[in-house]
Amino acid sequence: MRVAVTGTPGTGKTTATELLESRLADPDDTADDASTPDLEVIHLNRVLEDEGLYTEVDADRESKVADLEALSEWLEGRDDVVIESHLAHHFDADRVVVLRCHPETLEERLLERGETEAKAAENSESEALDVILSEAVEKHGLESVYEIDTTEREPAGVADDL
Repeated sequence: MRVAVTGTPGTGKTTATELLESRLADPDDTADDASTPDLEVIHLNRVLEDEGLYTEVDADRESKVADLEALSEWLEGRDDVVIESHLAHHFDADRVVVLRCHPETLEERLLERGETEAKAAENSESEALDVILSEAVEKHGLESVYEIDTTEREPAGVADDL
């Protein structure tokens, strides 16, 4: 089973999947629950950085441009995984979870974590326009895509829904 957890930057993907990862790693939490799958969490942005799987650095956006083909090759043969990234929906997955957040709240979150006003505004607009959701539905089909609104939720509650 491959699950992609995606969404606009600032929606809570990394925080929620880190909580999920710690729960999956804790044998006391999962030992008695036969329904808990044995999944590895892959933080794709870390892979991109650690493995150098990008084609260039976009100076205007202060970000690396992912080499999607190289990332796809890196993911080959990895099953029973949760793939986390704003790019995760670009790869093969059985289910796609799109984390959502009200654009104003998203912009506030991004500014609080030190993003530039331009980057926060760009991501807020992307969220308002459903960019990632529409890409996910186009690639995977509506029946495989699930939305979770993180606007007023604690990360632990979001992790519970994953």
